[in-house]
Amino acid sequence: MDRPPGSPEARISPATQQISISVERINYHGWSDCYLLSNGKVEAVVVPAIGRVMQLRLVGSAEGAFWENRALDGQLHTADPNEWINFGGDKCWPAPQAVWTERQGRDWPPPVAFDAGPVAAVTRIRGLELTSPIDPGFGIQVVRHVELDAEQPILRIETEYRKLLGGAVRVGIWTITQLREPERVAILLAAKSKFENGYHRLLAASPAELKIDRGLLIFKRHTRQYVKVGTDGSSMAWVGANCVVRIDAEAGPGEYPDDGCVTEVYTNPDPQKYVELETLGSLHMMSVGDRIRQATVYTVTPRSTPDAESEARKALR
Repeated sequence: MDRPPGSPEARISPATQQISISVERINYHGWSDCYLLSNGKVEAVVVPAIGRVMQLRLVGSAEGAFWENRALDGQLHTADPNEWINFGGDKCWPAPQAVWTERQGRDWPPPVAFDAGPVAAVTRIRGLELTSPIDPGFGIQVVRHVELDAEQPILRIETEYRKLLGGAVRVGIWTITQLREPERVAILLAAKSKFENGYHRLLAASPAELKIDRGLLIFKRHTRQYVKVGTDGSSMAWVGANCVVRIDAEAGPGEYPDDGCVTEVYTNPDPQKYVELETLGSLHMMSVGDRIRQATVYTVTPRSTPDAESEARKALR
């Protein structure tokens, strides 16, 4: 955690102490002015300098579930709008990606205020409030409420888009969480899915060791191919060596991006061994003054059995 003993950077907020949630100022892998959130069961690390919820782990664990690009420790975003730096962690983008060219004149990298700069952090009772600058292409400011449950091993991130400038734009909230190499990834398929076999292939390659078993779509990271699938189910599970992370999307009525996907999983080939578990909110036509919100909930539990598929089923029951 890179925090020297007795460092003046370390502090616990009295307001959060009352409900057993601590918010501590720390240095983290070369970044200063970071935050460690803890409720005694799980910890989350936030790095405002790069706009990321950078880590999520069980208290006492040496390694967390989120993937972090160790080669970029302590670095900041580049000033070049055509370069994307993949730090890892958790972030959000405007969906669908097809609207990026219209709003910023290019389809990659992501819009700057969503994924290419620092955010302002303010301590709240259960965690932090993170606020981005206004994105010049979309006229949207992102506000993320990063909160721990007072008693359960749960992190809740509510993402809010505030339309403050410019013409109307139709967007949804898209949360991207990069996680370390899993033993398995599973998605709980919708009982009445609009997709054949319950899922939608978004890239040509099929997931590695794909199977559908009793309502679960289960697979591994493909070591050689870029893979992405989507579903209209709202719950996913990442099964790691020591813990399991369940991710739940706040789903409701409306039209969703990518032909109706609520959850998506991307797996990256070697050498960067990570996967992305993504949640999508419904699309809204936003004009100046409008706000939309989408919550994503992360539940972390220790492994209880050596069988990864059984762990996924237990997490998603």
